[in-house]
Amino acid sequence: MQIRSFIPILLFIATFSLALGMTMPLMSVSRLYFFDENPSLLGVIRSLWSGGEWLLAAIVAIFSVILPVTKLAVGQLAASQVPAAAHALHRWITILSKWSMLDVLLVALVIFGAKTSGLATAIAQPGLWFFTASAILSAAAAHLIVREETSVT
Repeated sequence: MQIRSFIPILLFIATFSLALGMTMPLMSVSRLYFFDENPSLLGVIRSLWSGGEWLLAAIVAIFSVILPVTKLAVGQLAASQVPAAAHALHRWITILSKWSMLDVLLVALVIFGAKTSGLATAIAQPGLWFFTASAILSAAAAHLIVREETSVT
């Protein structure tokens, strides 16, 4: 079985994982043992936006929603080998891959901040694991796409 046949599988699982990672709870936050919250990524962005933190909501949306979705879409196009745009797509895959784990780092910093503040406890939930799996799988697919492109040329 060729490596090329793994790319669509990785991209499909990454896309499915990203959708789950955006909609399922990322973490469980308990404050003062009375208040519990289980925010999803989209819920966090919506809460920031409605709370007047437009810039922060936009930054989180760009790096945690728009970039991963764009990377998966470009990966799908590159994997399907659209001949006219193959070189440009591979260049975009390389650029987008450099930002692939920033979104996971952002969520990890929030969990770390909640745990070390002493005011709240934060526990990772399935959404975080799906989100992380999506980032890793899309990075692996991008690596395989770029590797295949360089071995062909």
